[in-house]
Amino acid sequence: MEKKSLKLLPWTNKDIIGVTATYIANVILLALFYIVIIRINMGAEGFTEYFASPGTFANFMMLLVLFVVVTFIYFYFEERNFLKEAANSEMLFLILELSIVVCYVVGGYVNIFLRPLSLAAMLVLFLTKTRTAVFLNFIFCIIMFLFDSFSGVTIGVSKYSSVLFFAMGISSGTIAIYLLKDVYSRIKLLLLSFTVSLPAAVCVVLPIVDVGAEGNLWLSLLCSALSGPLAAVLFFAILPFFESLFRKASFFKYAELTDHKSKFIRKLIAQAPGTFNHAIVVSNIAEACATAIEEDALLARTCAYYHDIGKLRRPEFFKENQADGTNPHDDLTPELSANIIKAHTTDGYQLVVKNRLPQIIADVCAQHHGTLPILYFYGKAQKFTEGEVPISQYCYPGPKPQTKIAAIIMIADGCEAAARALKDRSRENVYKVVKKIVGDRMAWGQFEECEITLKELSIIINTVVNSLTGVYHSRIEYPKISFEGMEGDEGAPAGKDEQKDRE
Repeated sequence: MEKKSLKLLPWTNKDIIGVTATYIANVILLALFYIVIIRINMGAEGFTEYFASPGTFANFMMLLVLFVVVTFIYFYFEERNFLKEAANSEMLFLILELSIVVCYVVGGYVNIFLRPLSLAAMLVLFLTKTRTAVFLNFIFCIIMFLFDSFSGVTIGVSKYSSVLFFAMGISSGTIAIYLLKDVYSRIKLLLLSFTVSLPAAVCVVLPIVDVGAEGNLWLSLLCSALSGPLAAVLFFAILPFFESLFRKASFFKYAELTDHKSKFIRKLIAQAPGTFNHAIVVSNIAEACATAIEEDALLARTCAYYHDIGKLRRPEFFKENQADGTNPHDDLTPELSANIIKAHTTDGYQLVVKNRLPQIIADVCAQHHGTLPILYFYGKAQKFTEGEVPISQYCYPGPKPQTKIAAIIMIADGCEAAARALKDRSRENVYKVVKKIVGDRMAWGQFEECEITLKELSIIINTVVNSLTGVYHSRIEYPKISFEGMEGDEGAPAGKDEQKDRE
């Protein structure tokens, strides 16, 4: 479920300059593209004549600037944190510009009814969220309306051609947003895209539409029916480009990142198997918690897979990877040991950023321990210094969790490790441990910078307890029985392997 953040981030002069420059640059780019369309449509003589009286171009520019300003106002009041990052605005403008180029090329050189008018809506939907996609679909259709009206691209279809295609864009984009927003299968999305074509098909058969000579009606109907699938195919081709360039992630990216054949998961399995097994359990807990408080469950799962990715730098210094019982910390000072342990959060952040994975994953890597102290090495240092040790030297560098997903990972990470160390994993014991861990983190102020509520923390505690008791459930203690002299199915003594299979 999409929720608007109540915490507004402060803007710096750099943010203001970056966003302003992005809007101005893209208005100029859209104007240049309009000029190119005029040149292509009218030829050299018509182009010169058109700009001999620049009134039409001036009207176009005023309307274009008006709607770009409306876009800025919308994001400033509704999605100010999103607007703060100039890269977000650049991503949306690039989607609009690319969609306009594709629609112009397809409409000008193939068939006007084949234009993939829902492409922009689909890209924005999977890269941001539903409300943003609805608004950007409206802005895209308005700008396409301006291009169609002032350049004459659609003249010949109908005297109301610009209005006709505006209606097609609004309706097909809206259908795409609400029909496809919960679709996570490529095949299903492609099949449903035919439904997105319905508005175009309806418009083709309107009495006001002129499709030309006899026989062209069926061609126009075919092209209109394929406009939705064409948008879907282009969406699949373009989406990875935007994900990589702007470090965003869709469902498809999350599914790719959590595949056990992905680059870093394979590294974890090979180099830090204990950390990988820990991440699997944490991911199950985090996914359940996110679902319980109506956050993005797949995002929580993906972040949990990667939250300890920084341990790949020195896997042998972490207990879960010390299979042979050798602990290198035995030969180090407590301060050095603490520095190595602390470093896995920043190492993880840098590794994720370097490989251009989604920023949210990098943030969770840095935030999942917040500014908590490493009490084991702090206590060890106190023994050497008679208690005169500033605890700040043994605290993680932070920052504290900034999102509910980061807070969930912090809780799930600590609770899984604590529950694994318990000898008695009854529900009562697990509940006490989980409650203490959450209470300790609250006492240390770890949730002060995210919007998680006490009610949500209570839900998370119960969900974590349910998950952990399910993972570490008690098992039947089998009686000791001698199998000597007993016969298997073939009359031979049943071996140990066969007995395991039966159990």
